[in-house]
Amino acid sequence: MVRRFAAAAVLLLVVSGCGHTVTGAATWPGARLERAVLTAGDFPPGVQYDRITREPGQADGAGGPPAMLSKPAGCSDALTRVIAESAERGAGSAAEYVVAYDGARMVFTVLTWPLDLDRLAAAAERCATFETYFDPSSPGIPMTTNRMPSPRADALVYQQTMRLAGADNSVYFSFENVGAMAVYGIAFPTPNPSVTVKGSLPQTFLDIAARQADRIAAA
Repeated sequence: MVRRFAAAAVLLLVVSGCGHTVTGAATWPGARLERAVLTAGDFPPGVQYDRITREPGQADGAGGPPAMLSKPAGCSDALTRVIAESAERGAGSAAEYVVAYDGARMVFTVLTWPLDLDRLAAAAERCATFETYFDPSSPGIPMTTNRMPSPRADALVYQQTMRLAGADNSVYFSFENVGAMAVYGIAFPTPNPSVTVKGSLPQTFLDIAARQADRIAAA
């Protein structure tokens, strides 16, 4: 069930579709970006860490699945569309990485430009309750998007829950501006016995999001 939900969540709002990292020399603002990103050494031994590098000029969502149908329309990719529409692109504009624990797989993107948090909040509110569809003839899958309390006053944190086959399954999102930069992330509940370090959601996700924001502030 978790794997099925994770796959559906990737179709809905996978953040990797909005990654903007490109290859090239780490020049300003790329040099600061590299200082601002958490690295493998910032995590306990055994945690899986991988940087994601995208091709120069790669369009948002290239190679990924199209957005699912939804009612109201546009809710299946509402948050990522807000990010994509305000994105800055070019060498050194963003950096993306994956962190995996046993129980949590997370993708974080550090940006050299700020997120439009007001538009993100409005999109989440509009899509607080919606249905999504694998195809027009399939029954709707109920979805909810709920804002969660965050210890960081400037962060937006959401729990998105899918009701599938009689069970509720959730993914988590975090968005935060830090000065002129920003970080956003998504976390999936993903058991992985090959990883020796346990992670729990949403706490592990919130802890890493806070550490990443602090690293940006110190860069």
